[in-house]
Formats: sequence, C-alpha cells, structure tokens
Amino acid sequence: MIDLHMHSSFSDGSHTPEELIAEAAQLGLTAIALTDHDTVRGIPRFMEAAVGTTVQAIAGVEVSTSFPHGDLHLLGYFVDHLDPVLKEQLDWIRNARQARNEEILHKLNKLGLHMSWRDVREQAGEHVIGRPHFARAMVARGYVRDVKEAFRRYLTRGSPAYAQRRSLSSQEAIDVIRGAGGVAALAHPYTLKLNQIQFRDVLQELRNLGLGALECYYPAHSLEQTRGFIQLARELDLVATGGTDYHGVHSPDLRIGHGLGSLNVPDDVLDQLLAKRRPA
Repeated sequence: MIDLHMHSSFSDGSHTPEELIAEAAQLGLTAIALTDHDTVRGIPRFMEAAVGTTVQAIAGVEVSTSFPHGDLHLLGYFVDHLDPVLKEQLDWIRNARQARNEEILHKLNKLGLHMSWRDVREQAGEHVIGRPHFARAMVARGYVRDVKEAFRRYLTRGSPAYAQRRSLSSQEAIDVIRGAGGVAALAHPYTLKLNQIQFRDVLQELRNLGLGALECYYPAHSLEQTRGFIQLARELDLVATGGTDYHGVHSPDLRIGHGLGSLNVPDDVLDQLLAKRRPA
C-alpha cells in the first residue's frame, strides 16, 4: 500500500516528517510521498527518518499555479530537493503569496475594516494564509455577516480589497518539476469544476506541456469519478496516481494510505512514475 499525497508541519499539516514515516510504518505502508505546499524544506528530515524502516520515502512537492478557473495544483514526484532552480521558484511563490496577503490587509484597513495579522493568523491556524482566513477574520470582527458576504463585498476579483496573486504558469511549474528530475501530476482534478469536455482539453494541453500523471485515486472522488479519471489517464498515456492529501489532525477523517477507508493506490504506480522521469 502506498500514499503519494501528504503534508507535514513544514506547510499545513500537523505531523512532523518523522511522525509521518512512523505512522506509515505502523500502518504497513510500503511507500509514501511528502508533498508539502510550495516547499521542500521538510524533505531532508523525511528521507532521514525513513532510513532503517520498511517505508520508501519519496521526495515530492505540491506547487500552486495560475489557472483561469481558480487554482491548479501540480504534484512533483522524485524531485531533487536540492535543485537550485526548484528552491528559487518555490521561494518566489511563497514570497508572492505573502506580498498578496499584505496588500489585502492594507486595503482592508484603508477601507476602515481594521484588522491585524494576529486576527488573520488566528483564523488560519497552521494553514497557509489565504483569502478565506481574511473572510473569517472579518466575520469575527463583525464587519460582515458571513464568509460569503466578505467575498462578495471585498475579496472577489474586482472587489475593493482584492489583490492579484503572482504565481507560476502551469508550463513554468511543470518545467521546474521536470528540471529537478521529477514527474509532474495534476492534483485532485475534481476541484477544477470543469465539465468532461473542458477537463479533457485542459488535461491534453497539460500533457503536451510535459505532465506525466493524473491523481485519480483521491478520498473526495466518487467511484464513478475515479474510474473516469483512470480511463482518461490511460487514453492520454498518463500515470494514474493517488493519495490521501493527509494533513494529520487537520484531516481527522482520513488515514494514511486508506483515506476514508477504501482508498487503495496500486503499488506499481511507483515503477510507472520512475519510467516517466526525464532521462538524465
């Protein structure tokens, strides 16, 4: 049993890399991938913790990219976490996110909605700060009735406190992952909210850009969705990957490797991913 999507305390998970390895070993998993958001800082500890265990540790990352219909996330597998270009681009993404958050806070304060970083951080907890946390802070302060009103009046595109986030394009993110020796996979495809024709077109385009895999096995996917994604992966010569998107206590209903109880990512996915890596 393997799990190719999980997060540690280096991004928005509650477990340390060492705790993830220990839990995977206890549950009898043979391989897991650490795919923290826009960072590989936890990889050295993750790899070290796996030494002497029965768990194969796979260096990974989850990269946020720009997309017309929202955020498109790409998972990178078997990346060289020391690759200088990868580290430079991930630093750029994190800095861009922080700059956007600062701009949103500044705009809200100028509009008379006085809040501090502490207000927003309290709403985010261990998660990476984003617009939903600003919205919840506004609700807590009594400036709006609910999160929907916060977005409608202040935080959506075209609203007075909206700030554009700078991010890598899908092409740039795929190139960075492949340049670091990795294989790029489209994460949790159901979140793109596209119809079948639109999704196939997007997937075909990403494949042409160098995408190597599609996350078909995922806790939020229905059986019908999973089968459909697997069929698409076969048609487009993509590896059908999967994982739980485990965040520890932040995803209490999930278990590593098992998801909600029925997730089962085939072990031979690893060999298929290795076969997709760009030749040195």
